[in-house]
Amino acid sequence: MTLLSPVYAQAINITPGGQFAGLNDITIANIISALIVLVLVIAALIFFFMLVWGGIRYITSGGDKGQTEAARGQITAALIGLVIVFAAWAIINLVNLFFGINILSLNIPNAQAP
Repeated sequence: MTLLSPVYAQAINITPGGQFAGLNDITIANIISALIVLVLVIAALIFFFMLVWGGIRYITSGGDKGQTEAARGQITAALIGLVIVFAAWAIINLVNLFFGINILSLNIPNAQAP
């Protein structure tokens, strides 16, 4: 009489389900794309708030030449930063339009023979 029964290997399903089902679609390309978008959004927000803060500093300078020049410099830097961020976004879209390479989703088309 044997007390031991044979044990068979069973498949274990480790794929996420339910609210975590979307985790199957995470790839390195998706993470890089999300980081690019995140950097563009954060940079635009930072430069926008720098612009607003520079405007507040300019208004509250009270005619002091040094504070007015510092506020004007901050406004200029914020505007240049915003232009750079939007130019980067425009370049990304132009690369997508002309070459078919979507940097925001890292969708690079394959070269096909005619």
